[in-house]
This record gives sequence, structure tokens and C-alpha cells, in this order.
Amino acid sequence: MAATSQKRSGTTDLTVGKPLFQILRFALPLVLGTLFQQLYSFADTVIVGRCLGTDALGAVGTTYSLNFLILGFVQGACVGFGIPAAETFGAKDKDGLQKYLLNGALLCLVLSVVFTVLTTLMAGPLLRLIHTPEELYTDAVLYIRLIFLGIPATVLYNYASSVLRALGDSRHPFYFLLVASVVNILLDYLFIVPLGMGVDGAAIATVLSQLLSGGLCAYWFFARTAKLEGLSFRQLRTLLSARHCRRLAYIGLPMGFEYSVSAIGAVIMQDAINLLGSTAVAAQTAGEKIRQMFTLPMESIGMAMATYVGQNHGARRTDRIRQGIKDGCMVQLLYCAVAWGVIFFIKPYAVGLVLGDADPAVTAGAIQYLSVMSMLFCFHGLLMIFRNTLQGLGYSVLAIVSGVGELIGRSLGGVLAVKTSLGYLGICLSNPFAWGLAMFYCLFMVCRILRRETQTEA
Repeated sequence: MAATSQKRSGTTDLTVGKPLFQILRFALPLVLGTLFQQLYSFADTVIVGRCLGTDALGAVGTTYSLNFLILGFVQGACVGFGIPAAETFGAKDKDGLQKYLLNGALLCLVLSVVFTVLTTLMAGPLLRLIHTPEELYTDAVLYIRLIFLGIPATVLYNYASSVLRALGDSRHPFYFLLVASVVNILLDYLFIVPLGMGVDGAAIATVLSQLLSGGLCAYWFFARTAKLEGLSFRQLRTLLSARHCRRLAYIGLPMGFEYSVSAIGAVIMQDAINLLGSTAVAAQTAGEKIRQMFTLPMESIGMAMATYVGQNHGARRTDRIRQGIKDGCMVQLLYCAVAWGVIFFIKPYAVGLVLGDADPAVTAGAIQYLSVMSMLFCFHGLLMIFRNTLQGLGYSVLAIVSGVGELIGRSLGGVLAVKTSLGYLGICLSNPFAWGLAMFYCLFMVCRILRRETQTEA
């Protein structure tokens, strides 16, 4: 594809150039995007915690595991639908690319309808199942139902941004996410403070901002990227393909299941937190929001690896994949060390910003949560490299097993919290247990697959 087209449409061929430079350049907009997204989430937490109180904050926090379970599946599937697009883009197969993009959109439509209906109906019973504290239940149901009604907006953004990234464009999804994050914060404040809404205001603001970012990504793709890359979707009959749908489902749905299997562990962990009481719920919610600000950039590096590996796998460049893994691990470990140092100094101030003059027990719990988690960030960073490499190679089914590892790790932490004297410390250790088990499995499988592919190429 012409260099001019690549420059004007924002697409990038990751099969050429130095792997470290290409990964960092591609990942930078993803990292900035997640940072701004988490700044929004952090601002949302501050607004809810300070304007509506710790009970409202706990109500939003207790829905996190269900959010992770349902929206994690949606996000994982949409990212997975972009992997075949990245492979065909790397292989310079325009016809195959068009077919994957259109059939992926069809699968997303089905996904949106099915998940919106089922999750909206099941929100209340699911919250009861995980023993949501009675004083938090009403607000939690209101919040999560509105979030689930916005699943089509979530699908639109995740698929549209995944398509742009598959074609090597990570910049424009970042720009659109930045705009949506600013709008989200403004709407949060507008709905909660001047209009006097409760947690429903926070949920509506989130859905509207996702709809905005998804609409902008879709507009850019059709207005610029598709035209400049010579993509056309007019002859629907020739583009609709059961074979391409099966391939998309084979890669995308297991990625969604892998997120959800992992999230089942989060649901079990949330059940344990709920049994420890509303103080533990509020402390873990505050600590988790701050933790996510530091670990989501690691996930962005992982997303960059999935696209990088997908394009190079399509181009049959195993040597570049190996070097990319080494460079990605180095970047993650360096980042983990810096993140630990920053958290060490700022955790009391960050927790104070979120909670204000809250119960000292809640504040102490949030600080303990951050202290334990930050020392073990390396497991999460390396997991993002090896898991996304597996997915970029097209082995999403194998990645499901890594989700099982996370399920076991989080379940173990929940059991230790409730059944032993560890108590809240068990909750603090749940995610690191999960990351470590999943990471070692993915490391083993990546080494095995690359060894086999190297032998095949030879």
C-alpha cells in the first residue's frame, strides 16, 4: 500500500522497521488513551465518592466484577475480531480484509442484541447472587442496568477502534477516546451536581461518552481510512461469508470467554469482599480505581503486541515476533519498577483525594491494597505480553486456559480472605495470584508455538 495512503489514513505497516520502535510508537496512543480513560474513571470516582458518599461509591464498586464479566466478554470478542483483519492487512490481502471487516460487524450486531437483553434482565439476580450488601443493592442495580443497556455503544467503540488498530492506526482511537473522556467528566459533574442525579447520572454519562467515541471511530474509518486504503463494502453478497464468520468466531469468541472466565474469579472475589462488609467494599473500590490507573497502560502495551504479532504472523516474520516479545517484556518490567516507586510515595494522597474524610478503616484498607498490589505488578505486565502474543498468533482458544488460571488465583484469594485469618490481605493478594498463574501458562505456550513455527519455516 502506498506510503501516502498510510500517512494520510493513519495506518501503519508493523512488518517493517525496528520492532521496539514500532511497538512503542504504536503503543503510545494506546497508553495515553487508557491513561485519559482512567483519569476519567478516577474523576468519576472522586465525584461519586465526594458528592454522593461512600455508600454510592461502594454501590458502583460492587458492580465491578459483573462489569468485568459481561463487558469484558464484549471487549475481548471485539478485539479478537480485529486479529484476522490485522493478519490480512499484514499479508496485503485486501479482499480478505474487506470480508473480515464486514462479517465482524455482523457478528457485533448479534452480540449487541443478545447481551443487552439478557444482562439487563439478569442484573438484579446476579447482584443478589454475589451477596451485594442490602444498603448498596438499590443503587447497584440502577447503575449496572443502565451500563448494560449501553452495551451496543460499548460494542461500537471496541469494534471500530479494534478495526482501526488492526490496520495500524492507534492514533485516532486515542484522539476520539480523549474527546469522549472529557465529555464524560463534564456530563458526570452536570448530571450529579447541578441536576442532582445519583449513580444513574454516572452510568448515563459513561454510556453517552462511549457512544460518542464509537461514532467518531466509525466515521473516521468510513470517511478516511476505507477510502484511502481502497476498501469497499457495496457488494454485500460477495463479502458475506460463513467461512470468514467461523474464523472470526474461532478467534474472537474465545478471547471473550477468556475475559469472562477470568472475570468469574473476580465475581467470586467480589462475593468474598461483600461478605467482609461495606468497609472492605469501599476500601477495595478506592484502591482498585487507583490501581487501574497504573496497570491499564500495561494492557495497552499488550494490545499493541496483539496487532504487531498479528501483522507479522500474516507476513510470516517469526523472527520479528521473537524480537518484539523481548522488547515488550523489557518495556513492561521497566514500567512496573517506575509504577511501584510512584505508588510508594503518592498512595496516601491519592486515597485521600478519592475518599476525603472517610472512615480511617476504609482509608487504611485502600492504602494496604495499593501497597501489596504494586509490589507484584510484574506478573501483570508480563502476562499482557505473552497472552496478547498468543492471541495475535491466532491461538485464542489456548488463551482461555490462562483465564482459568486467573479464576483459580482470584478464587484462592477470596477463600483465604473468608476462611482463614488473612482476611482482607487475601483480597489484596487475589489479583497477583491470578496474574502469576496465567502468566506462566502463557509463557510456556508461546515458547512452544514459536518453536514449532520456526521449525516449520525452516
